[in-house]
Amino acid sequence: MRYVEVALNVPLNQTFTYSTLPDDTEKVSLKEQSLELELDLIKTKKTTVKTFSPEIGKRAEVKFGNRRLTGIIVKTFDQLPKDLPYDASKIRPLIRVLDEQPVLTQELISLGIWMSGYYLTPIGEILNSMIPSGKRETDSSSFSFTEEFPEQKIVELSKEQIDAIEAITKAGESENKYHYLYGTTGSGKTEVFLQVAENILKKGKGIIYLVPEIGLTPQVIEAVTIRFGSTVAVLHSGLTPSQKLSEWNRILRKEARIVIGARSAVFAPVPDLGLIIIDEEHDLSYKSNNTPRYHARQIAMFRCSKLNIPLLMGSATPSVESWNSISNGQFECHKLTKRLAGGSPPKIKIIDLSKQNISGQSISEELFNAVNKAINEKRQSILFLNRRGFNHFFRCSYCGYELKCKNCSVPLTFHKSYNRLKCHYCGWSIEPPSSCPQCGSFDIGYSGFGTEFIESEVKAKFPNARIVRVDTDSLTKKGELQEKLDAFKKGEYDIMLGTQMIAKGLNFPNLKIVGVILADTGLHLPDFRAAEKTFSLITQVAGRAGRYFPDGEVYVQTYNPGAESIYYACNSKVNEFYSSEISTRKLLEFPPFSRLIRLVFRSPNLEDAKSTAHSAKLILTEHLSELKKQFSSLSEDVEILGESECPINKIAANYRYQILLKSKNIHVLQKMVAHLINDFTHPANVYIETDIDPVNLL
Repeated sequence: MRYVEVALNVPLNQTFTYSTLPDDTEKVSLKEQSLELELDLIKTKKTTVKTFSPEIGKRAEVKFGNRRLTGIIVKTFDQLPKDLPYDASKIRPLIRVLDEQPVLTQELISLGIWMSGYYLTPIGEILNSMIPSGKRETDSSSFSFTEEFPEQKIVELSKEQIDAIEAITKAGESENKYHYLYGTTGSGKTEVFLQVAENILKKGKGIIYLVPEIGLTPQVIEAVTIRFGSTVAVLHSGLTPSQKLSEWNRILRKEARIVIGARSAVFAPVPDLGLIIIDEEHDLSYKSNNTPRYHARQIAMFRCSKLNIPLLMGSATPSVESWNSISNGQFECHKLTKRLAGGSPPKIKIIDLSKQNISGQSISEELFNAVNKAINEKRQSILFLNRRGFNHFFRCSYCGYELKCKNCSVPLTFHKSYNRLKCHYCGWSIEPPSSCPQCGSFDIGYSGFGTEFIESEVKAKFPNARIVRVDTDSLTKKGELQEKLDAFKKGEYDIMLGTQMIAKGLNFPNLKIVGVILADTGLHLPDFRAAEKTFSLITQVAGRAGRYFPDGEVYVQTYNPGAESIYYACNSKVNEFYSSEISTRKLLEFPPFSRLIRLVFRSPNLEDAKSTAHSAKLILTEHLSELKKQFSSLSEDVEILGESECPINKIAANYRYQILLKSKNIHVLQKMVAHLINDFTHPANVYIETDIDPVNLL
């Protein structure tokens, strides 16, 4: 009898031993099968099933306690070790092996082992997050390869593009494998990505092309498939598990050599991988908010380093960490400074709302006149606000009471379309009260405004305009986002209202006006990245205008025109912003001048969350004292911040406390947290989130 080690998707940092099926049972009758497999066969009306030999990288179904789980085989052996810590008779057999060929390569299993140690996450959770969960393949094509694609246009490259393409393609001959394509919006970064990919393909190598979110994927798919046809595979959240499995196996069989997708596509099992591209590198959606909390950029850097291949990142607004890496030479930078479609950088005007008489409205007179003029010229406008809903929150003018979610410590947002106050964290909603729930006053109202409010105002101010709203609440069916974007591009609408999903990566030839309704939205959040996020968002939104014609105009409305991030973004002072932000980060010893680990303790019981965080702080402090005795270099480097309430201290009926660990040495922090996790006994109703290099501190 043979044995295998299986990594299961459970929160236990170990693998599990199972015995294998007999080798001579490729086809097995119902009577000889386990009850679990028998039930499967009855459901599918089959009397036989094909089983496959157990190999490293294949998925296997097993019995775990009373549950039936699917895991990854990570080791096979003929004999059990002599020091087995339990009775061999307790070892259960595999139910079945699901795959004819391994779905994980040895490279990806090695990557998973590294991730498990780096992100302090069980290996089973890591490996199972990499692969599609489908058991049977189905057609995955979201576009047809049987018809002709539009004819590829001959593109005339600028000297900057040519120089960048040559330098990156020759990266295999240089020591520096990390390349950054830094260029203003509309400067032709996508064409450089595609030309470099073409050169890598000619060498017989494969490519992973990451985009930040599903909203950008159709546009990139179109550009890539026009160039490369059926050699393209698509991995994104819009596919079913079975469709993802089909694409996954196309990649393994080398039928697809270019993989496009969002964050998780960084795990694509591309044979002979030769290049990873990260478009819009600054985007926060590259960081996972769920276990395992990995960052796609870190994974890409690790894979490229191990395989000795180039990593190509690009953005008009690099993350502060990447800008610092460019400055110190860790990333080789290639600059694109010119807009190529006949456009030029738009004129940006700051509108100080504190000096405007727009009580109860969201659009200043100056922005109104600009949009009206564009409509008369048969040109288009985009109005941007990073806030959904009609008004921001319910407030009593008499006692100051704010109506918050019963499950989360955030204000409820009013949605006029279905007359409900809704929480955007847990989804709980109620009808708007007619009086203040706290004092009974009828002097109640709503503060702030969202895209739904703007839509109502725009329809009143521009009654003859064709208006489309694009945010999460207005998109109700699959494919609707792309339908609306395509319709706007074709000129079927005059004004588009939207949130951050329209802020970047989209090109509209007839667009003249971009209005940022309120630039201050995220500026006052208790997050050291608030200024960076605000600067990036304004720059990206402004980049939608003036891409094809030199008359683009951007109007940025704000109550705080002197804020550095707003002032620098509106005056195109990119170097000045990064220089100021990096100086501030260095002074405060925040990333990239330190590393962070965030521990969040959440529980439906307030006292349990609070006391567990306090106990953890004591353990961490004691362990740090022991480490300092062993390593004198640790004297003042490690800081333990907290325990304290999270800025959003309640989400989905769970109270949240946090501890932030800060040091220049990430390995010391990982050692401290691993010590805590392994030895910490706490109430069962408290869950501890471990986030290495967090991007969100709310």
